[in-house]
Amino acid sequence: MSWLSRVRNGIPFLPKRQTPDNLWHKCPKCQTMVFTKEFEENLSVCPRCDHHERIRAHRRFEMLFDGEYQTLPAPEVREDPLKFRDTKRYVDRLKAARGATEERDALLNAKGRIEGQSAVVGVQDFAFMGGSMGVAVGSAFVAGVRAAIDARAPYIIFTAAGGARMQEGILSLMQMPRSTVALAQLREAGLPYIVVLTDPTTGGVTASYAMLGDVQIAEPGALIGFAGQRVIEQTIREKLPEGFQRAEYLLEHGMIDMVVHRSELRATLARLIGYLAPEREAA
Repeated sequence: MSWLSRVRNGIPFLPKRQTPDNLWHKCPKCQTMVFTKEFEENLSVCPRCDHHERIRAHRRFEMLFDGEYQTLPAPEVREDPLKFRDTKRYVDRLKAARGATEERDALLNAKGRIEGQSAVVGVQDFAFMGGSMGVAVGSAFVAGVRAAIDARAPYIIFTAAGGARMQEGILSLMQMPRSTVALAQLREAGLPYIVVLTDPTTGGVTASYAMLGDVQIAEPGALIGFAGQRVIEQTIREKLPEGFQRAEYLLEHGMIDMVVHRSELRATLARLIGYLAPEREAA
């Protein structure tokens, strides 16, 4: 045995420290490692580059409502109406998504108060099959609108979707006019409809209720569009401007009303509710 081995074996090494796997968070944009606690305290926004990460529905509710909120039950719908199968059965995909997210589907509604003012809020969860719009999402949207009408409160929707759910075919596309009719009923009731576009909002969701708000808000850097940039470029055979489907570009070209940082979103929504429904505030 060499002298180096004897010295090394004679040193009393302490056991390796065990650190939690979730102690650090790596920003997907700037690649900076941030303490998870610091990241969460900053509302899931990178403190270095200000990148707004996608967040889940209940986390969104906790950020938005004053304190307690009531989650509204999801409507019962017929699952797998087309008996669809690709590489996997649709029912198996639904089961896997529910196991991963612990939610019934991609849109969740809740009722509560935002700075003292009543509101019904819907949040699409991109973690559930890319937030795709199927019959369940359409039914949840309609249920959220009706809950807002019953409560005489505005309906606020946070969109995040890759589009319609292909496994439900034409039934998923029918949710576009269905949601439009529900919004007509909301407007007949004289209640505001506010849209907050988050990353990403694309496809049939953009072509329907995501662009029908009385006020259109977007989070910074959110991808918003119908078809993808590569598809559009191949179709029109032209190079598109850099970032043309990002929130800031859409704001510059009049497609949305404002881009609001997540830290200012709650106060902004409360102010809009006061502007758009002053009679409720006075009551």
